[in-house]
Amino acid sequence: MLFLKNLTISVEGKTIIKNLNFEFEKGKTYAIMGPNGSGKSTLAYSIMGHPAYKLSDKSSMKLNGQEISQMDPNERAQEGLFLSFQSPLALSGVKVYQLLQLAMNGKKDPLQIRKEAQKYAKELGISEELLNRPLNVGASGGERKKMEVLQAAVLEKDLLVFDEVDTGVDVDALKDISHFLTKHKKNKTYIAITHYNRILHYLKPDFVLVMKDGKIVKVGKADLAKTIESEGYEYIKK
Repeated sequence: MLFLKNLTISVEGKTIIKNLNFEFEKGKTYAIMGPNGSGKSTLAYSIMGHPAYKLSDKSSMKLNGQEISQMDPNERAQEGLFLSFQSPLALSGVKVYQLLQLAMNGKKDPLQIRKEAQKYAKELGISEELLNRPLNVGASGGERKKMEVLQAAVLEKDLLVFDEVDTGVDVDALKDISHFLTKHKKNKTYIAITHYNRILHYLKPDFVLVMKDGKIVKVGKADLAKTIESEGYEYIKK
């Protein structure tokens, strides 16, 4: 689904990721772990096309066979990509339904969007009152993360990248998010970037990737995350 080849990424002239190669398969769930500064968030923002992250000329990023490395974030979103931010912003002038309608760009009837949003909100434990507010205004960290998951569901995205979805989220909210994602997975691909094993108790990964110094240094199954939790990243050196 997403094939990364010779991916080299720099920020403000400093190379963060070096010649990374990996293929994320359709319908699989991936967890990306690693110490601070290993390149996890850089990878996430680069996949989405953040302009601050510069790719080398030899870098290739293909989604379903189509080269996307030169696409802007909006174009990538139209191709089915969605990035859930570590700290979702509040938009005081834009209500949730307005944002969803703008993002769908006429592909869904406004009434259908509202019905789907209400249905997903109920499943995620989001109040109707929060749905009718400007986006994320007065919302807790957990509510903001839930709202992003709701947006991805309504927009029917195929590849969802979660940058530290468990940061600032209590256990109950984490369970709600994980159960929702599992229920609505179908053929979607999930990439969850995390420092902790906590979310992986609920959102079961098919593969765990460990990054260090801008490279993927180890790939394993879910038990790799448990080993790292108990032994730390020093285990990777063994």
